[in-house]
Amino acid sequence: MISTLGRYKVVSEIGQGAMGVVYKAVDPIIDRTVAIKTINLNLSRQELEEYEARFQQEIKAAGRLNHPNIVTIYDVGKTEQVAYMAMEFLEGQELKDMIASGNLPGAEQVVDIISQVADGLWFAHQQDIVHRDVKPSNIMVMKGGIAKITDFGIARLPNSAVKTMTGLILGSPRYMSPEQVIGKAIDARSDIFSLGVVLYEALTGVAPFDGDNVNAIMYATVNTTPPPPSSHNKSIPPMLDLIVAKAMAKLLEDRYQAVKEFADDLREVRRQMDASRPAAALKATTAPPTPARNIAPIPVPERMVDTATIPLNAEAAAKDDDSGKALALSKTFDSFDATLRLAAMTDQTEDFRDYITQTQKMRAYKGKIESGSPLAPKAAAPAPEPPKPKPAPRPAPPAPPPAPAAPRQAPTGSSPNLFAVAAIVVLGVAAIALTIALLVK
Repeated sequence: MISTLGRYKVVSEIGQGAMGVVYKAVDPIIDRTVAIKTINLNLSRQELEEYEARFQQEIKAAGRLNHPNIVTIYDVGKTEQVAYMAMEFLEGQELKDMIASGNLPGAEQVVDIISQVADGLWFAHQQDIVHRDVKPSNIMVMKGGIAKITDFGIARLPNSAVKTMTGLILGSPRYMSPEQVIGKAIDARSDIFSLGVVLYEALTGVAPFDGDNVNAIMYATVNTTPPPPSSHNKSIPPMLDLIVAKAMAKLLEDRYQAVKEFADDLREVRRQMDASRPAAALKATTAPPTPARNIAPIPVPERMVDTATIPLNAEAAAKDDDSGKALALSKTFDSFDATLRLAAMTDQTEDFRDYITQTQKMRAYKGKIESGSPLAPKAAAPAPEPPKPKPAPRPAPPAPPPAPAAPRQAPTGSSPNLFAVAAIVVLGVAAIALTIALLVK
C-alpha cells in the first residue's frame, strides 16, 4: 500500500473500484480526514495529457457543487501511475453493498434515497454539469438515511474542449443510457436513465440490463425492455412501475425531461405509501394525571373584578352571576359596627364620639322597653298618601246678638213658660257655636 499521495498521508485502504483503489487519508496541513479515490493511468503520453486536462475541469466543477446530497470534492491530482481525487470522508454504506447483501431496503427507504440523489443531480444540472456515471457504488447512505452522490470524476462541463480518451469507457455499462452506449451526444436526461436503472435494482435486487459481457449488456440497454419491478417484488406499488418505465424510456422525448420531475413523482408515491399505512401511535398515549381530591383546583376567573367596589356582603355577591342585578342587603349587616370601622379608617372617632357613646348605652340596657318609648322598634310606616288640597276657609258668620235679659220674676212664684223660652235660647246659642266650630275646622 502506498504511504502518500501528493501531500496526503494514506492511513488505510477502504475499498477497491473497477478503475482504482479508495484510501482513507489525512491532510496534514489542516488535519482533516479525507477519502482519496485513485484511477490507474496505464495510458500513452498523449492520453495522459488529455486526462490531466479533464482533471483540471474537475477542479472547476468541485467549486460549483455545494449541496447536501453531493459529496464535496476538495482536491484532485496525479502521480506517474495514478490520478486521485480527495473528497469528503463519509461514514456510511454504499448502496451497492446494501443491494449485494441480499437484505434489500424497504420500498419506502429506497424511494427516500433515490429522491435525495435526484435532488443532488438537479443541483448539478442547474450548474450545467452532467454526472454520466450514476450507479449504486457512487451513492453513499449515511446514518440517519441521508444519501450523497459521489464521484463526479468523469462529469462533463459545458463548452468543454476536452475529447473523450481513446480506450477508456466513460461510465459503467449496466447503468449507461442508450444514447451513451451508441456514442451520441448526451445531456441531463442521460443521468435520469441511469438513476432509473439504480431505482429498479434497489427495489428488486436484479439489474434490468445484464449479459455475459459488455456487448450483451449494451445490446440489452438499447433493444430490450425489462419487466416491471412489481413482477419481482409484489409489495412494490404499481405507481413505482410507471415511474421506473418513464425514467428508463429509450427515446429521450418519452423520458422525464428534468430530474426534478422524477423526484416529485417519487415523493408523491412516498406520500401515498404513508397514507395507506395505519397511523403511528402517538407518544402522548395517556392524559396528564388528575390532581388529588384534597387539592383544590386553581380557579380561572372569567372576568377581571375591581375589588374596591365589592360590597361588604361579598359572599352573597359572588354567588350572583348576574352582574346587573341589585345586591340585597344582608340581614346580619350592622350599621353601628360599620360606622365604627369607617370612623377608625378616616380618623373621625372624635366627631362620632357622642353618637357612639349613646348607642353603646342603649345596647347595654337590658330592661323592658315600653311600646311607646322612642327606643322601641318601630313598625314600618306605610307609604304616605299624597296630601289632599285643603278647601278655602269660609268667612265666619256674624256673631249672634246678645240674648235679651230675662225679665225679673215676681217675688211670688214664676210662670213655667219663661223657663222653656230660656232653655230654647241656650240650645240655639250652643248649636250656632258648634256650627261655627265645625266650619272653622
